[in-house]
Amino acid sequence: MHALRPLLRKSLFNLFAATLACAALLAPHAASAEALLLIEADTGKVLQADNATIPWYPASVTKIMTAYVTLKAVKDGRLTLDTLLTVSPTAASQSPSKMGFRPGTQLTVDNALKMMMVKSANDMAVVLAEGVGGSIDGFSAIMNDTAQKLGMTQTSYVNPNGLPADGQITSARDLGILARSFLRDLPEYEYYVHIPAIRFGKRVTGNFNKLIGRYPGADGFKTGFICASGYNLVASASRNGRRLIAVVLGANSGTARAVKAAQLLERGFSQDNLTWLRPSLGTVDKLVPVDASPPNLRDDMCGGHRKRPASDDDDALIASAGGTSGSASATGGEAQVTFFTAGLQPPLMKASELMASPPAAAEPVLVYTGPTRTGTALIAAVAADADQQATPKPRGKKSRAAKKPDPADKLKDAGTKTAAAKPDAKPDAKGDTKSDTKTAAKPVGPKHAAAKHAAAKPDAAKPDAAAKPAPSGEQAAKPKAATKPAAKPANNS
Repeated sequence: MHALRPLLRKSLFNLFAATLACAALLAPHAASAEALLLIEADTGKVLQADNATIPWYPASVTKIMTAYVTLKAVKDGRLTLDTLLTVSPTAASQSPSKMGFRPGTQLTVDNALKMMMVKSANDMAVVLAEGVGGSIDGFSAIMNDTAQKLGMTQTSYVNPNGLPADGQITSARDLGILARSFLRDLPEYEYYVHIPAIRFGKRVTGNFNKLIGRYPGADGFKTGFICASGYNLVASASRNGRRLIAVVLGANSGTARAVKAAQLLERGFSQDNLTWLRPSLGTVDKLVPVDASPPNLRDDMCGGHRKRPASDDDDALIASAGGTSGSASATGGEAQVTFFTAGLQPPLMKASELMASPPAAAEPVLVYTGPTRTGTALIAAVAADADQQATPKPRGKKSRAAKKPDPADKLKDAGTKTAAAKPDAKPDAKGDTKSDTKTAAKPVGPKHAAAKHAAAKPDAAKPDAAAKPAPSGEQAAKPKAATKPAAKPANNS
């Protein structure tokens, strides 16, 4: 029996290798559309690597390095978590996702980090960069120097938030190295990479990393998205004293990247007894870089097949962008992970079902502007921020109210057929809604003016709609707001 064991082991290994080869032949398109990496956090041992050394646009996973550099400065005593930073005009001008604070607003390093890591706030990344490095360029230089020291040979940084820039490049390999370095060098600050949600004033924002609160043992890290890169995720999880790091680059939705990361992690946690079957892939720092240009996934991620502008906070189902390679690979792997939540309730849940479920209940972490506060002072600060949030809304209502016709003028106009019928009839000819057409089609005489006054209020409340008719289905009262989300899909990070 002992003599047969080596032969059996070799046969099983050959079978396993053949299976992998067949899978690669059957789905070559999926491999070229994304990069995947799974490593052990403690040892750096590579458990799976697909296109892990192909250059990639990092998007907001850049903020892992921004947090690393900032927290290293805190650890080295160059500033503290309570240090007050000021929002500059440059920070305030960053594209969404952002907190949207006005220039001159002050907040602590601690609160800026929380906002950046949970909401992926691009303005907070610049606030931190300017606070630590003096400017975006100065901080980027520190980021690049740090990357070289950590062995991230495929990475270069141009800004601290990952917004589109030609020179902003990384790879799954380098992101794995960075995540390991964060856990190794800054264990006392791990808290910042797994905050489930933040509460700013009245607004609660959940972590874009869908594994937090859903996947058993998930404890980090960060998401990212721009059109050119697709949906990126660096994720970590711990189980039975073992911690794994998964990197997914180029998924086709926020849900898909979470599902892929969960699949990688689950396979890693489940293969302890089969490691002797797998060929050794070495450690993450020994993976050989590929000299190539990063793939540009803009057409796939932000093309016309999207029903809505893509963004980092994307709750779309995996199949919503059907026909893309990312969708095919995500759904194709579902049958292989039906053991995914074995031992949990309900058992045998698919990864996509788990990611679609509500996260575990968790109290949002309070964030606020101004200096560090506790007790009643903190309550007052949170209340003040809530009041600031409410301020723009009344202004908007007042501006719209100012456009409403005065009731007295309206009654005066209602007594004249020309004033009541002609102005309303014009927009109908240009395609206004049927309800408006009916109102305009019936002349209103002095006899019926009082009766028509109440019925005319809803239409009269929208003078802009009559002056500038919008296409059917749009909100005429806010024509600009309806077009803004689609204006800069590449800048959602």
